[in-house]
Amino acid sequence: MSPIDTEEDLANPRVTAADLRDAWPVLDTEGRVEGFRHLMSAEAEEFFLELSAFDRAQVVLGLPSAEQRWWLRALPPDDLADVLQETPEEERPRLVELLDDATRREINVLLAYSEDEAGGLMNPRYARLRPEMTVDEAIGYLRRQTRERVESIYYAYVLDQESRLLGVVSFRQLMMARGDARVRDVMAQDLITVPDEMDQEAVGRLFAQHDLLAIPVVDAQGRMQGVVTADDIVDVVREEATEDIQKIGGTSALEAPYLQVGFVDMFKKRAGWLTLLFVGEMFTASAMGHYEHAIERAAVLSMFIPLIISSGGNCGSQASTLVIRAMALGEVRLRDWWRVFLRELAAGFSLGLVLGLLGVLRIVIWQSSFHSPDDASQGYYGQHYHLIAATVFTSVLGVALWGTLAGALLPFLLKRSGLDPASASAPLVATLVDVTGLVIYFSVAIALLSGTLL
Repeated sequence: MSPIDTEEDLANPRVTAADLRDAWPVLDTEGRVEGFRHLMSAEAEEFFLELSAFDRAQVVLGLPSAEQRWWLRALPPDDLADVLQETPEEERPRLVELLDDATRREINVLLAYSEDEAGGLMNPRYARLRPEMTVDEAIGYLRRQTRERVESIYYAYVLDQESRLLGVVSFRQLMMARGDARVRDVMAQDLITVPDEMDQEAVGRLFAQHDLLAIPVVDAQGRMQGVVTADDIVDVVREEATEDIQKIGGTSALEAPYLQVGFVDMFKKRAGWLTLLFVGEMFTASAMGHYEHAIERAAVLSMFIPLIISSGGNCGSQASTLVIRAMALGEVRLRDWWRVFLRELAAGFSLGLVLGLLGVLRIVIWQSSFHSPDDASQGYYGQHYHLIAATVFTSVLGVALWGTLAGALLPFLLKRSGLDPASASAPLVATLVDVTGLVIYFSVAIALLSGTLL
């Protein structure tokens, strides 16, 4: 029976896990802890294991010390390390002291790694065998390990006296082998391992490429440190995708669920990017000021400014989003920049061609369907409407091509500089392209309209 099953609790009406699950998003931390403490023991355990590391940490911090000990010890080491990393640093030593000695040693090893490294993801409890064991001895030994500390057996890892990884054997292979056969004769030696300092995204790509349930983690000397399982990677993929989407949207990555981020923290995450983008847009105003004389002489040009800059921004945002996601999935690497350049060159030209023709079509339709308020005989855009159409077409083509190339190559530039490619957010690309788009537009206008409207 868990520590929440007190006589007082049993006398009070209880909420169900389903009730609490529905109400969870709108409850504050105090309400969540109170609801959790009123769950039945079996429901509480299942519900607790469903929570994210952040939510588990908030629940644990809200419980009395005796209950904190119980729930912390209920978690496997890798999950427990994730929970501790979500707690304030000043609280961690006290929580670690609530653990038994063996678990405390395991947790201290895990906390020494960064949380986004394989060493920070791994579970140090795994099934291990010696190569000289017989299959019957190995099966009996695995049964004892499962009862004692190992949660599940995907694979059993064969180690030498110095814990260096020699091979791996599945439980199915052991069951099919002769009982007197040696483990060394049954094990597979063609291993896929990851170093303990490998980034979690790279680990996730290995799982996707090889369709594995678990991957062993080794140190620089080949000694096995632990195992990363597929369920750990599911959480990693979700976290990385969430972080990338937030950055692509033009905010800093949130470190907690949306509804649990305080107003001040949310303001800081969003204000920084918006300030940078606002300053960038000031250059757009400066560019328009530079061409003020041209706008005064041909006011019709101002009608197409939103169309021009939005075309470039939209093309750039599309390209950056596609490339960033391809990088995250490992589909595109730094050395592929030239292939991406050629591909997006063709795409940008084709897209600009379509958009430019739509712009020309709009001008032709308006010219024939509406009249200018100043001179009805010259149509909506006047006698030089064909030059205006040519200006719009050429400008849209150029801006779309430039925006597409800028959006596609900016993630490569950031990654080459050691920065996160996801920082090439759609708003950032759009802001960069806005300024250059105006320069392209008015440069084309001056070239084609000089001597007529300009």
